Amino acid sequence: MNTPINDFLNKYNDSGLLRCHMPGHKGHTLDEADWLPYAIDITEIHGADSLFEADGIIRQSEENAAKLWGSADTLFSAGGSTLCIQAMLAAMKLEGRRGVAVRNVHRSFLNAAALLDLEVDWLIPDYSGGILSGRIDPEKAAKMLDEKSFLYVTSPDYTGAMADIPELSRVCKEKGAMLLVDCAHGAHLPFFETNMHPIALGADICCDSAHKMLPALTGGAMLHCSKPGYRDILRQCMSMFGSTSPSYLIMDSLDLCCRYVSQRIREDIRRSLHLIREFKERFSGQLLFTDGDPFHITIKAAQSGFDGRVLAEEMRKNGAECEYADRELVILLMSPVNTTGEYIQLSHVLAESLQNVPKAAPAALEFTLPVPEQVMSIRQAAFSPSEEIPVTSAEGRICASVKVPCPPAVPIAVSGERITSQHIALFQNYGIDTVLVVKEGGK
Repeated sequence: MNTPINDFLNKYNDSGLLRCHMPGHKGHTLDEADWLPYAIDITEIHGADSLFEADGIIRQSEENAAKLWGSADTLFSAGGSTLCIQAMLAAMKLEGRRGVAVRNVHRSFLNAAALLDLEVDWLIPDYSGGILSGRIDPEKAAKMLDEKSFLYVTSPDYTGAMADIPELSRVCKEKGAMLLVDCAHGAHLPFFETNMHPIALGADICCDSAHKMLPALTGGAMLHCSKPGYRDILRQCMSMFGSTSPSYLIMDSLDLCCRYVSQRIREDIRRSLHLIREFKERFSGQLLFTDGDPFHITIKAAQSGFDGRVLAEEMRKNGAECEYADRELVILLMSPVNTTGEYIQLSHVLAESLQNVPKAAPAALEFTLPVPEQVMSIRQAAFSPSEEIPVTSAEGRICASVKVPCPPAVPIAVSGERITSQHIALFQNYGIDTVLVVKEGGK
C-alpha cells in the first residue's frame, strides 16, 4: 500500500530546502542525541495538504483507511478520540437531535456535552464489576429513542466488554435514531476472522483511537461514518474543536499504521490470540477473566480472591505496568504488535506476583447507581462557579465539572446531578477523595 503522507515528509526532508516557515526548530535537533523527529515535523506548507480541508495527501491516506476499516468515509484526528467525540456530538447538535447515552461514557463525552449544551438522557446499564462495564438492554433503549434522537454507546468499554451493536443498530433504525459508538478501544476489531467493528455491525458513526490498540503515536485517532455525505459536516465539526496546528507526526503515524494494517495485522492477531489463550489457560485455576475483546486481558481480581490494587503493585515491582487497577479489576491492555517473548515475560511476572500477594475471600463490588436527579443542565453546572470539597461533605450538593481520573475517566456523578450517599460510597471505593460542586449562592 502507498503511504502518501510519509512519502511527502521524507521527500521534503531530503530536499534540502531552507525552512522559512513554522515550526521554529526548522528541522534541526538541539543535540545529536536528541531523539525527537524534528526533521519531518512541519505545518501546512505547499503540498502538505490541510487536515480540516483535506483534498491532497491527507485525503489520500484517509481514503486508504476507509477501505481498510470498511467505512463510507474516514477522517483523521490528531486530537485523539476526544476530538472525534466532539465532532460526532456537534453533528448531532446541528441536526437538532437529543442524546440517549449509556452511563459508562468517557469524561470527554461530558465535556463535549457541556460545550455544546447538549440534552442527554441516561440509559443505565446492568452493571457488572463496578461502574466501568455493564450490559445494555436494547428494549430499554428502544423506549427512550425517537426520530430526533441518537444513541451513544461505548464498545468495547474500558474492560473490553462489547455491546450488542447489531441489535442496538436494529432498534435505532426502527426508531429513526442515529447510533454513535465510542470505539476508542477497538481500532483492531475489523481484522479478526469475523469483523467485529461497529461500522461493520451497523453503527452510523464511530471513533477509533489508533494509538490505543495499534502502532500509532498518542493522539492518533480516526472518525468513521457508514453514511455517505456526512464527511463535510463532520470535517466542519472537527475544525470547531481541533487545533489549527495538527501534528504531522501523528498523521504520519496514522499513515504508517494503515500500511501495517494492510500488510501484517491479520497474521499478528492470529498469533496473538493463540498466545492469549495459552496465557489465560495457565492461570485458569487461580484467576477469573472477563469476556470480550481478547486483547483486554481483564482479571476479576476481587472475585479471584485478590485486591487488584495490591496485585498490580506487585506486578509493577516484578517488571510489568498494568493499564489500570482497582479493588475489583486488573486490566492488562495488549495489542497485536506484542511479541511472543513479551507474553512469556508477562506470564512469569504474573505467576511470581501471585505468589507474593495475600489472598482474601472472593468478593465483588455490589452497588446500585442512584437514579440521577438532574438539578441543572450539564452546561449550566460545568460553567457555574465551583469549589472542591471532600467527598464526605458532598451529600446533597450539585456536581459541577466532572473530576475523575483518566484512566478510566468514567463518571460517578454527572455535572448538574445531586450527589447522594451512594455516589459518595462509590467515590471512596475508587479512591476519589474530593469532588467539584457548584458553589451555593452561585458565588
